This record gives sequence, structure tokens and C-alpha cells, in this order.
Amino acid sequence: MINSVLETERLVLRPLKADDAAAIARLAGDWRVAWPIPTIPHPYSLDRARDFLRAARRGAAEGSEYPFAITRRPEPELIGVISLRPQKGHSAETGYWMGVPFWGQGYMSEALGAIIRHTFCDLQLQRVYAWHIGSNPASGRVMQKAGMRHEACLRRHVLHRGEVEDQVYYGLLREEFLASGKGC
Repeated sequence: MINSVLETERLVLRPLKADDAAAIARLAGDWRVAWPIPTIPHPYSLDRARDFLRAARRGAAEGSEYPFAITRRPEPELIGVISLRPQKGHSAETGYWMGVPFWGQGYMSEALGAIIRHTFCDLQLQRVYAWHIGSNPASGRVMQKAGMRHEACLRRHVLHRGEVEDQVYYGLLREEFLASGKGC
């Protein structure tokens, strides 16, 4: 899985590389990208991007997280990041962000669809889930477009940038994915 490359009609999801640091710092450094994601600090420096890449490589080597650079065909430059974190047993959590210049073009739903397919078809897991803060409903729409279903809202559950926010969960089961006709 560490060297997996996932392809869609318009995208290539590939392992992160050291030379992705500048694009990560530039794109994730935009407050509009960083604000809704608790794990992205702001400001986001090149050194932080390098630290993220080192941690991502460690996680991939240990099997605790599989981060992918999202790129557009045929361009190799990173436009966002999506990760898959296998949980004990049969499920995985996914999380993602996309650079502002690439918003509103359906890229994230397409990338999430590739991760979902990989989760069920290649890894043979039984469940994938994701969550977003309540004040970021656009992320929930991405999850819905990729076929995920609303599962729960933990009201005022997470402290996020000094505010208490709802934590909204979406998930998809393998049998639901297969029944959707997308198949493996």
C-alpha cells in the first residue's frame, strides 16, 4: 500500500514526495484551507510541511496512515492531500484537504471516491468513515457526493480554533458500496 497509485478519470493519487513540501506549504498555508481542519496549523511554513512529510512517511512505513498527493492528469504537481488511516479490525478513517484554486471542480469528491474504492476493493475493509466540523458543511457535501451517508452529529464535541463545534460523521459500508453498482 505504501507505493500505491490510484487513478481516476482526471486525477492521479500518488505517494507524497519530499519535493511536495513547497506546494503543501503554499496551499495549506491559505487560511481558507487551514481554518476548517483542526490538524492544519496556521501559519503553515515550509518547515511544517517538511515535518508533515516526514511524519507521513513514518506513518506509511508503519502502516498507520496512507497519505496521497492529489494531482491532476497529466500534471505532477500536488493540488491537495487525502489520507486513509486503517483502524483496528475492519474499518478506516479518511481525511482530506484541497488547495483553494481547485475548489468547486469536483476533484475532492473524485479523489474520495478513489479512496473509497481502494478501501473496499483492494484492502477488503468493511467500513470507511470521515468527519467534519459543523461549520464546514461543504466537506459533508463532498462526502455525500462520494456516496457516504450521514451517521452522527456529536453536538458541541470538539474544541476547534477556540470555538466548540459539532463533529459530523459520515460513513459507508462495503455492502452499500457494492450495492451502489460501483463494484470492484
